[in-house]
Amino acid sequence: MDRLFGTDGVRGVANTELTPDLAFRLGYAGANVLAVNTNKKPSILIGMDTRISCKMLEAALVAGICSAGADAVLCGVLPTPAIAYLTGKYKCDAGVMISASHNSYEYNGIKFFSGSGFKLSDDMEDEIALRVKEYDVFSKSRPNGEEVGTSFLRDEAAHQYVEHLKRRMSVDLSGMRIAIDCANGAASYIAPGLFEDLGATVVVIGNKPNGMNINKNCGSTHLEELQNLVISEKCDLGLAFDGDADRLLAVDGAGKTVDGDKILSIIAMDMKENGELKSDTLVVTVMSNLGLDIMAKKNNLLLEKTKVGDRYVLERMIEKDLNVGGEQSGHVILLDHASTGDGILTALALLQALFRKKCTLSKATEIIHILPQVLLSAKVKNEDKKKAMKLKALTEAIEKYEKVLDGKGRILVRASGTEPIIRVMIEGENEDEISLMARDLVTIIQTKLIV
Repeated sequence: MDRLFGTDGVRGVANTELTPDLAFRLGYAGANVLAVNTNKKPSILIGMDTRISCKMLEAALVAGICSAGADAVLCGVLPTPAIAYLTGKYKCDAGVMISASHNSYEYNGIKFFSGSGFKLSDDMEDEIALRVKEYDVFSKSRPNGEEVGTSFLRDEAAHQYVEHLKRRMSVDLSGMRIAIDCANGAASYIAPGLFEDLGATVVVIGNKPNGMNINKNCGSTHLEELQNLVISEKCDLGLAFDGDADRLLAVDGAGKTVDGDKILSIIAMDMKENGELKSDTLVVTVMSNLGLDIMAKKNNLLLEKTKVGDRYVLERMIEKDLNVGGEQSGHVILLDHASTGDGILTALALLQALFRKKCTLSKATEIIHILPQVLLSAKVKNEDKKKAMKLKALTEAIEKYEKVLDGKGRILVRASGTEPIIRVMIEGENEDEISLMARDLVTIIQTKLIV
């Protein structure tokens, strides 16, 4: 049976797949599994991004949490990493973020954090999923009277998160002109003011959320408007967050994209040069560009590679006692400062690296040469993902194209853990050639699944 939890929480179309009923059960089950504080009534922190469905799901989550005898601490619209941080600060038993990250507004998601601000283990998620499935069994005896939970609003949550970021990664931005795209999401109300407080002149877009425009032609998945803004406003660089602000991509002063591999390279090498990078090692995923391997070898930087998903990057970092890791998509984990990926914190670390190197973002990116890479998606139903990955025509085509690449490129085909798609990624020396290969693999997946 497929897991209820994907690589980043429970996801689906709001009110169709991720229903209020499911949210209620997740709240109830999550409280029972995670709320273990015996000295006081348990409490669970809740935050959200700007989707129209967030309030609906929040109400259902709160009802489930309170029905289980725990209190709900409401923080309103905040980035996912803020919820991870504040869960620990407020000494809550768990945290919950309502967000579908970079997905469009009709999707939503529910992800849990432990009391220490870390994502849950697979075993813990499976325990919650079991209690959701067997709700009628686990909910036979529910608290009543004074044992029922209630909800509280923490108005100061956003301010405390911003001050936390300034303490952890303060950098003088005086004289800089920075363009920011908040994706009409969780960064909208805090990112512009934070960078202004640090001395920058800020030009901002994507900071007028209406519930339905989150990630719409903006943010880290759509950089075109930010690229144009950087050039037209003569900015030093641009910063793009996604809907829940746990990832960052950037744009240099010439309008060129700076992806997660480049950002990781700049930050990791800056930390290595300043004696801050543990074991001179960076943790990345198998999706990272081959150019990162070449850069690392040239600069005596060690790489640890994991399967795709920032949770797996974090697990390896903890296992090996390492402090920097991330993904090409812009998830960067700075474990000395945060327990999860944080787009705003990553931006500050990137700016700190530029400040210490006394160079532009464009100059800093010269440390790594990115090989041509094509990333396409084949739309499939969630229930067809396993079938798609086992298609004989697909495996035969992959083997054929790997022989053509002859060790000078690579092919990676994987099912998304958060969306109903199969991702096809190919790297090689000839972009036109690998584009044709990728399109062919997508066509095979989509045509062979038609019954």
